[in-house]
Amino acid sequence: MKLPDILQTIAKELQAKGAHSMLVGGAVRDMVMGQAVKDYDIEVYGLDTLESLEAVLSAYGSVNQVGKSFGIVKLRVEEEEFDFSFPRKETKTGKGHRGFDVAVDGTLTFKEAVKRRDFTVNALGYNILTGEMLDPFGGLQDIQYKVLRHIDDDTFIEDPLRVYRAVQFAARFGFEVAEETAVLCKKMVAEGMLEELPKERVYEEWKKLLLKSPKPSIGFELMRSWEIVKRYFPELHALVGCPQDVKWHPEGDVWVHTMLSLDVMAMLLREQGAGSREREDLKLLFAVLCHDLGKPLTTTIELENGEMILWAPSQHSALSTQRLARIRAISHETAGIEPTRTFLYRLTNEHDFIESILPLVEHHLKPSQFYVQGAKAGAIRRLATKVNIEELIWVAAADHLGRDKAEEVIACMTKGNAPFTLYYPAGRWLMEQAQVLHVKEKPLEPMIRGRDLIAMGMEPSPRFKEILDRVYALQLDGVFSDREAALEYVKRHKNDW
Repeated sequence: MKLPDILQTIAKELQAKGAHSMLVGGAVRDMVMGQAVKDYDIEVYGLDTLESLEAVLSAYGSVNQVGKSFGIVKLRVEEEEFDFSFPRKETKTGKGHRGFDVAVDGTLTFKEAVKRRDFTVNALGYNILTGEMLDPFGGLQDIQYKVLRHIDDDTFIEDPLRVYRAVQFAARFGFEVAEETAVLCKKMVAEGMLEELPKERVYEEWKKLLLKSPKPSIGFELMRSWEIVKRYFPELHALVGCPQDVKWHPEGDVWVHTMLSLDVMAMLLREQGAGSREREDLKLLFAVLCHDLGKPLTTTIELENGEMILWAPSQHSALSTQRLARIRAISHETAGIEPTRTFLYRLTNEHDFIESILPLVEHHLKPSQFYVQGAKAGAIRRLATKVNIEELIWVAAADHLGRDKAEEVIACMTKGNAPFTLYYPAGRWLMEQAQVLHVKEKPLEPMIRGRDLIAMGMEPSPRFKEILDRVYALQLDGVFSDREAALEYVKRHKNDW
């Protein structure tokens, strides 16, 4: 395994002092799996005090003692950062992630130290100098067979966040959760253990699930089957079983469609060269996850006898025996705004981020509607004042491609390196129109502002907003081709206001 040279140098100096250094945790797991390593965690055995470790490290870079109470010392060397730690014991003393007593103990064996970790694949050690691999709990075999297995029942349940970690690891690596681990996770959910988790910690695991998983649906299916969705996220649970017209959605209910669309968005971001802007990608992924949250509130079912029924989960089994004529969810896009807001606030208090997602939900049908209608330039310019059109097209494309053949389409697209809009004509059309109108990424700037009205001799007043709004509306309709024409219009009509 290729490691930064500085680690070899430090390991040799520590060895001269009677200590040995082990690369541990996710770094070893990622190297074994052939993935890039971003975070290096080194555990040091055989030293008496953290001060002696700090003395060695300080010769190579800047030392940060922020984690000293947990036996952790951070070393920064130019642009790289490494975490050095002593082995430690953790004893559960109360609820929450702070309810632990931590005891640093440099005399612990590697097996004793890693027993506190969550999964076997994260309990690997790699001797930096000798290259020896330590695997006390069978993590290498679990990696080989793509199994996610917890280490110890008693230590696992001490931190309920590990249930969410199981979800995101399974999705990120395509691992199957071992039966005994799944049983334990279900038990923890059923007993309400997840309720002690602050939403900030839960949100971090959701972000990893969405941003790092080739198929986020794997994680969401686990959360559904373990009843996390039912218990903690009712807005998502309402999608399960909500029917759709087979003419437009042969893939199944709204939950199935949402999962397919979410996987499509993850693939689009990866294959189309995105993926480097975490916040922007997260916005698009959440928008797709939420785009149909309004359907359970608006779905109506027309039976062959002409009877109209507003869908409810309690009717699901009864309706399966009926002959259905038509299923519709009129205005579900606007009905989805409020459940999107309440769902996202369960995860985070980032108000501006949440508000930026709502327009993508509200307008996700617009690209297809505008394409069919042959929308005029004014309508497209107005749409750009409400939502980022390029982002909207990404969301609408994932919605459009989230069908039975989603993976086949993406495979063809990837093979030919074709833009996703090739498989979504409405998106391609709207993208071209928006580029011509210069509103692909942002709305038109107003041609005139309040200072222009003052320059004409008008006194500032509440009328200014009415005037500027009217002029901007005409600008969006294409009445003015340039600023001079807009100013001339105001001069002609200023006495009318």
